[in-house]
Amino acid sequence: MHLHKLPRSPSSFGNAFFLVGHRVLDIRACNNSLFRKNRRCFGTSIARSGGVRNDSFVPSIEQLSDARVIYSVAPSMGHNQESHPESHFRVPAIVNALEEMQLTSKFRGFEVIELQHFEPASVDDIASVHARAYVSGLEKVMDQAVEKGLIFIDGSGPTYATATTFQESIIAAGAGLALVDSVVAGSKIKRDAPTGFALIRPPGHHAVPQGPMGFCIFGNVAIAARYAQRVHGLKRVFIIDFDVHHGNGTNDAFYDDPDVFFLSFHQDGSYPGTGKFDEVGSGDGEGTTLNLPLPGGSGDTAIRTVFDEVIAPCAQIFKPDIILVSAGYDGHVLDPLANLQYTTGTYYMLASSIKQLAKDLCGGRCVFFLEGGYNLKSLSYSVADTFRALLGDPSLASEFDDPNILYEEPSTKVKQAIQRIKHIHSL
Repeated sequence: MHLHKLPRSPSSFGNAFFLVGHRVLDIRACNNSLFRKNRRCFGTSIARSGGVRNDSFVPSIEQLSDARVIYSVAPSMGHNQESHPESHFRVPAIVNALEEMQLTSKFRGFEVIELQHFEPASVDDIASVHARAYVSGLEKVMDQAVEKGLIFIDGSGPTYATATTFQESIIAAGAGLALVDSVVAGSKIKRDAPTGFALIRPPGHHAVPQGPMGFCIFGNVAIAARYAQRVHGLKRVFIIDFDVHHGNGTNDAFYDDPDVFFLSFHQDGSYPGTGKFDEVGSGDGEGTTLNLPLPGGSGDTAIRTVFDEVIAPCAQIFKPDIILVSAGYDGHVLDPLANLQYTTGTYYMLASSIKQLAKDLCGGRCVFFLEGGYNLKSLSYSVADTFRALLGDPSLASEFDDPNILYEEPSTKVKQAIQRIKHIHSL
């Protein structure tokens, strides 16, 4: 793949400082802290090794043979700040919608499997992406958060932590790794593996290797990518990020890695201001980062074209062993934090197309990870319609979407953006 632009340097975060009450804590001073042994999470102790996880948590062959969707839930109920958009109401709203719309195993049998038990991510799992000084420093300040309350993380955007944030964040990351295990196991017994969906928070795609950022603590997708490579030998990982904001953390984690292709399409000019056209990777990884900033007002028509002319060709050229998806639902027209015009139907189309792409290219191995989405109704309906797409059910988007609130898409600007990125990446 020939490139017509030079790469830029990935964004830097620097060092994270935790403000507890009126005291500032520099996590560089916390790097001697160790994870406590025998701490229990979801009935299991925190592992230190980054090797193969407990396979007793993987569904049986009988279950996997019938499954179309496998999902895990880690709502992080203790990680919450009053009136913050990234609240502990998000995952429960999705789970309630899945129940109400009869998309759980209670109604679908083995077609839908919820992983009830999984291990937290280990120290090595997290440290495959993040600096150990940051990981151990965050764990150490949890004790002080018990006494002082909320921790505000200076320089990381509006990111907070509570006394449970560390524990709940490694559980969330572990929920994603368990899905990788299950999807890989499913791919060994049938050609079209079930698709995974991690209904987890805190989100992850803004968290940079040196620290947290933009509501995100640990890079869940990035950690899963390294795990898939290290544990399952899935060398080539294709990451699609359709959150309205650029996934700068994932971008930076793999900026010079030729074996991980990171593709993000996001609203131009939105937080955190990264994800420009010419951010294409560096060194051996030049060409395996693609960033497509879209103009405000882009909607369903734009995204269909993006998939057909950018996403699918890139994946076909790259030939991945697994596809991971940063699934942000904050591009919805009803979401308060952005100005795109995605609809519930847009997300159905994306999920259906990505599932087919995974089936065609990598035996169906694909896992979605919840990122943004802050209007609880549009979030829950859109995730539910994503489940329908993954199950092969027809969309019910028309029951929720109101076409009367949509306005004309900026088609000329969208076309120019797509042509520009196609030229840069020789598509």
